[in-house]
Formats: sequence, structure tokens, C-alpha cells
Amino acid sequence: MKSKHISVVLLLLIIAGTSIAATPGPSPRVFLLNSKTLESTKQRIRNGDPKLAPAFEKLKQDAKKALTAGPFSVATKEVTPPSGDKRDYMSLAPYFWPDPAKPNGLPYIRKDGERNPEIEKIDNHRVKDQMEAAVETLALAYYFTEDEAYAERAAQLLRAFFLEPQTRMNPNLEFAQGIPGINTGRGIGLIETRGLTRVIDASGLLAGSKAWSTIDQKGLEDWYSKFLQWMLDSKNGRDESAAKNNHGTYYDVQVASFALFLGKNDLARNILLTARTKRIATQLEPDGRQPFELARTRGWGYSCGNLDGLMLLARLGESVQVDLWNYKTADGRSIRKALDFLVPFALGKKWTYQQLGEWPPQQLYPLMRRAASHYKDATFKNDLGKVPPASETDRNNLLSDEL
Repeated sequence: MKSKHISVVLLLLIIAGTSIAATPGPSPRVFLLNSKTLESTKQRIRNGDPKLAPAFEKLKQDAKKALTAGPFSVATKEVTPPSGDKRDYMSLAPYFWPDPAKPNGLPYIRKDGERNPEIEKIDNHRVKDQMEAAVETLALAYYFTEDEAYAERAAQLLRAFFLEPQTRMNPNLEFAQGIPGINTGRGIGLIETRGLTRVIDASGLLAGSKAWSTIDQKGLEDWYSKFLQWMLDSKNGRDESAAKNNHGTYYDVQVASFALFLGKNDLARNILLTARTKRIATQLEPDGRQPFELARTRGWGYSCGNLDGLMLLARLGESVQVDLWNYKTADGRSIRKALDFLVPFALGKKWTYQQLGEWPPQQLYPLMRRAASHYKDATFKNDLGKVPPASETDRNNLLSDEL
């Protein structure tokens, strides 16, 4: 009887152990990504869902490449910023060129939409973008596979860029998008750090790994806290906050995202509530046009880009009960109207505004798919049905319930 009792106890322990192992861990702390969708995708991958296999295999391929990427640092540039500290981020304004009427070309003059290849002489923007892409890819791969090799490399890249004394970026953008002969940096340069919001979500995906410690996380939070304070207090930050076009939108995206990351929910909520009048009401016309973006030489690209930013604000608003998806002014200005204005062009209507070079209609497709969970009426469903499905290997298949 005693032996039988022990066997029953062991069986119960085994069953309990299996149940515990199958119990999902805490939801990842992310803000632009959807934690519930990530959890669902992870379970579907474990269950061998064939619909996700192509995108999952592509993610793993990308992650294996990222294992050898970097390390990345703004301090490796050959040019030294005016501060004398190479850890200060530095870049040149992309649309400014030497003045042919001046012997030394100074001061540079603006050619909107025409990128000056000289900007590649200072690689900080490119290096930062590469870091963000690699860290995001590795963090997603770690979250879905729990392979510590991915987390270890992501942690190494994060430490090199944000934490290690010799290679970390100083938390300011004093010297971003400088114009030779005019200034050494502008508020407009803050558009270049919008990808830092992706790093926040990546750190949330790394939580619980052996490679990313609580000390690492605290160090990253300290860096973002200092950068956020610089954005709020500096002249460049204040200038960007006052911008009426996409620059103002992405300033808000960054401040709201950073504030949520740091637990400053009141600040995030205030930014997102103010976006109703400061962004939606002033950037959009009642018919959905975006005048500040249409005035540019690449009107289609900038209209899609700003709408993307407004949708990111709407996504962040979900964390603090601010509904920007369905907000509209008394005369009808709204994110939905901005989307409706662009949809016909994505579906074949000729673009009649400025646009240097080609204007790819597929640029709007991801935004339409993202909006599908918020706009379920027959008109939008009909329009969405005309959009080609995303590629089977598209990463968004892993990140969105709608694909």
C-alpha cells in the first residue's frame, strides 16, 4: 500500500510539474507591440501552427545573422562633435547641399526631398538604425524560442550602445541634423531617434533571460530617463515639440513611449490627450488631407509616414485609456479620415500631389492592416479586401492578429 501511495504521489507531482511548465509566464512589458498577440503567437508556434511557419523561419534566419552584427556605437565616427566628445550623437541635415554660388559652398542651401550623399560621412544615424533592427530581431527570436544565445547577443549590443562608459551614446541630440555654415544641430534631428521606441519593447521581451539583468534594465531606464528629460528641457526638444508636421507627431510618440517605459503614466497620458488638439485637429483637414505633408516634395511618403506616427500614438493611448483611434473633432478631423483620404490612391487612383520619384502604393498597406482591428465597418473591410495579402514571411504575421 505504501508503494502504491508513493506512486500516486509521484504521478501527481509529474502532472503538476507538466501543468506548471505549460503555464505561460508573465506578459511581456511592451507598448507599441501587443503583449496578448505576442503570447498568442508564442503558443501557436509551440503548437506548430503552419500559418506562422514561414514568418517564424524568416525571423530565425534574420536573428542568426544578427548574432554576428555589431557591436554598434556612435563613438566610432571619424568626425568629432563640437563638444569634443565622440559619444555625442551627430548627423547632417539630409536635404541641404553646398551653395554653388559660394566658393566654399557655405552656408548650405535646402533642396527638399533630395538627399545629399555627404550625410553618409557621419554614420551615427545608420549605426543607430542597425542597432535597433538587430536588437529587435534578437529580442523577438529570444521571446519566441527562449534560446539564450539570442538574448545574450541582444544584451551585448544594448550594453555597448547605452551602458558601457567608452562606447555608450550620451543621452542628448544636440548635434543632430546640423547644417554646415548655419548651425551644429537642430530640433528636427529628433526625428532620427524615433526608432528608440523599438528598443524599449525589445528590452521587455528580454525580461527573464539570464543575459539581461535587473542592473542592465536599471541602467537602460536611467539612460532613457536622462534622454527624456533632455527632450523636455532642451531648446532642440522644445523646438521639435512645437513642430506642426510629422516631426511634432514623432516627438510625441517618443515622449509618450519613454514616459510609459519609465512609469510616468501621467506624463504619457497628458501628451496623448493633448495630441487630440495639438496633432489631429491641426495636422488634418476634415476630408483627411495632411497639408503640412502634402506641401513637401514627397507628399505621398510623408502623408503615409505621419499617419503611421498618429497610429503609433493611438496604440500608445491604449495603455492609458486615451482613445485616439476613434477621436474626431467637431468638424470631422480624425485618424480614420486621414486613412480614408489615402486609401483610394493605394488602390489605384492617380496621385496628384508632389512626389519626387516613385510613390509606392504598398506603403499604405501595413497601415490599413493595422487599422483593421479598430475599423470593422463594411466600407473599410471592402477596401482592405482589395489589398494584396502580406507575404507569408512578413514579420508582421507574428505581431498582428489581423494577418
